[in-house]
Amino acid sequence: MKLPAVKGTRDFYPQDMAIRNFLLDGWKAASLRNGFQEYDAPILEHLKLFQIKSGNEIVEQLFSLTDRGGRDLALRAEITPSLARMVNQRINTLPKPIKWFSLPRLCRAERPQRGRLREFFQWNIDIIGADSVLADAEVIFCAIDYLRQVGLTAKDIVVRISSREILAAVLEQEGIKKNNLDALYNLLDKRAKMPADKFAGLLLKNVPETKRRDKITQLMDAKSLDELSAFIEPASQAQEPMNELKRLFELLEIMGVGRFCEFDMGIVRGLDYYTGVVFEIYDRESKLRAIGGGGRYDNLLKLFGGPSLPATGFGIGDCVLQILLEQKGLLGKPAEKPPDYFLARADRKYLDQTVELAAKLRQAGSSAVFSYKSASLGKQLRQASAQQALNTIILGEELENDQLVIKNMDTGEQRLVQKKHFLEKIAPRKQSKNS
Repeated sequence: MKLPAVKGTRDFYPQDMAIRNFLLDGWKAASLRNGFQEYDAPILEHLKLFQIKSGNEIVEQLFSLTDRGGRDLALRAEITPSLARMVNQRINTLPKPIKWFSLPRLCRAERPQRGRLREFFQWNIDIIGADSVLADAEVIFCAIDYLRQVGLTAKDIVVRISSREILAAVLEQEGIKKNNLDALYNLLDKRAKMPADKFAGLLLKNVPETKRRDKITQLMDAKSLDELSAFIEPASQAQEPMNELKRLFELLEIMGVGRFCEFDMGIVRGLDYYTGVVFEIYDRESKLRAIGGGGRYDNLLKLFGGPSLPATGFGIGDCVLQILLEQKGLLGKPAEKPPDYFLARADRKYLDQTVELAAKLRQAGSSAVFSYKSASLGKQLRQASAQQALNTIILGEELENDQLVIKNMDTGEQRLVQKKHFLEKIAPRKQSKNS
């Protein structure tokens, strides 16, 4: 009986692993060069951890279970709650600001569709303990830094930026009560994803007053900071976050990524823990789901019983990103790392010498492979070519004179070398005391 992979999950054959490693290795490299440190957390967490952040309705979106001890657990659907838990546990000993990144494998009990699976990888970047808008600029820069590194340009992607703090202040200024804000945020966040008449009907239910409703629609249509400024009254609480938003765009220009960034009041981010700058990354043609998104969440640690610390960050998933890179011809077929040496023996009697030489090469830090079967030399050379080996070492009668034949598989050039001298040139790796 043949069983397929669970719906919404993926098998990673070697060629698929090469692509996955290409993405994750790039994320890690970008994180490190931007000064972030790597962390990870358990794939199983207490269900309560996710309920604290997102409410009881989150249970339907999780793969949850009750263990033998009667504890309610869940496979992690995101790593931010785990981050908050970990930071709170060592809040007094961690140097601040905390600049961490993670590349977790996540699971969500959602309906699989293009760009969204039940199991996926996500790049998470977070800065905790810095209230300066410079921290927001840095996480946005880090995302763009990676995306540029893989070949995407400002013609391919755009970071759409807004501010939840400004939106909240203007809505309250217009008489929207605080206890109605969360429902309105969720509606405004979905505005671009639904027909105009449907949105208008839902907005009518949330905001019955025509004047207020028209003002909200005009606000969400603002296309520039100048247009947004017209909605902010002189004594409004939106003045300070407005200045911060202007400074953010200035910093992004200074960092050389301003052309990637645009103001878009329609970026709301439905999750209610966002408190300030929010952003989402899209392909320019907006044909795909968001590549990633994030923003400032200054109240999250406090929500989990910790202190009130400023925080900002983002997440980028592998599914949509891979689709975009394939569409742009930037993914290609990342190759599995070829072996440095393929050892071919001209006769089966040289098997022991082949195994011995392969072990010495590996101990010295080179990758070395050979055929397990006693095939003809020609067949072994074809095998070396199929594995894209950089060099082939042929062990034959030359061994009687302590010599090896080394063939460069790119040029076809062959040279005869003294085995002793060849091994002396290979610097062995340092041995541990217990080796």
